[in-house]
Amino acid sequence: MIRVLVADDQFLIRAGLVGLLRAAPGVEMVGEAADGEEAVELVARTRPDVVLMDIRMPGMGGIAATERILAEAPDPAPRVLVLTTFDLDEYVYGALRAGASGFLLKDSGPERLLAAVAAVGGGDALFAPSVTRRLVEAFTRRAGGDPPQPPPRLDSLTGRETEVLRLTGRGLSNQEIAAELFISEATVKTHLNRAMNKLNLDSRAQAVVVAYETGLVTPGGG
Repeated sequence: MIRVLVADDQFLIRAGLVGLLRAAPGVEMVGEAADGEEAVELVARTRPDVVLMDIRMPGMGGIAATERILAEAPDPAPRVLVLTTFDLDEYVYGALRAGASGFLLKDSGPERLLAAVAAVGGGDALFAPSVTRRLVEAFTRRAGGDPPQPPPRLDSLTGRETEVLRLTGRGLSNQEIAAELFISEATVKTHLNRAMNKLNLDSRAQAVVVAYETGLVTPGGG
């Protein structure tokens, strides 16, 4: 049973999501919030597995709420699935940077929504890394020559962990990384999880962002 909380300031959209999820097998609705502040409070109280988070809400928006939720939640932290109206929204980039596990377009059909909740709730990446890469490249280019933030401690990674992180940033799946490095998928997962733990990353999407921001991967390159 996947425990889900929905945060969206538009009543009709929120009601539609809640109604769909309540009727879905294997899903338990634990709460609904009309803004980010309420979402943070409800997450702390109800401990959902997945949070469907609208980005643009009055008061505390989805990015700030995602940061608060992931910073304050005890392990295992909920996985945040961002709801957006278009996939190259700059706010989505901010949400992925904050640790959201993926994003879902608001015009997605019911089957897509339920599949997304099931995937994220099961710990899988919602989107192929190539989708996240496209988003990250778009906003890395838009940022121009702005100096990057101080990079995470990449020197704490082993050579293999660094290579797996680089290939993840290039948009390769675990299966593709395994083939590239002549190792098993299980070993890829182990190296990536260790790298993410060392860098204090919450999601694969966040790992893609870090690969670009540290210069491990460059837009249009590898």
